[in-house]
Amino acid sequence: MEPVMSKSEAAGLIIAARTRRGLTWAGIAEELGTPLVWTTAALLGQHPLTREQADRVCALLGLDEPVAESLTLQPSRGTDPAVMADPTIYRFTEALSVYGPALKELIHEEFGDGIMSAINFRVDIARRPSPDGDRVVVTFDGKFLDYKW
Repeated sequence: MEPVMSKSEAAGLIIAARTRRGLTWAGIAEELGTPLVWTTAALLGQHPLTREQADRVCALLGLDEPVAESLTLQPSRGTDPAVMADPTIYRFTEALSVYGPALKELIHEEFGDGIMSAINFRVDIARRPSPDGDRVVVTFDGKFLDYKW
């Protein structure tokens, strides 16, 4: 019996197939009817897909059953430390290092004692034209969870 394909191996095959077929992440998300950022994260191994979603994306990308099987598994969420050193990803870490304490204070001031959920959560990305160069707009939209004693 063959072992189940790892999510990272499946992600590598998905990236290759998407690139070779000239597809965009947005096009795949539209085909699945799922949010863009969630879809991309799922196909990179951070969320499980339903069997139907996995079969649809594999048909779209020309990938086999082992990839579909892997896509339905529960992930071990997180990122390899080497990936965290990527300049784009590192800038998010840097931004949260600088602004995280201020955001925490402002959340507590506005909502009270609690946190923003990363489970009941949406994230979106957009481009905003600017004369000084286009801006990247990232929106985190998480449910407030108050601490209850």
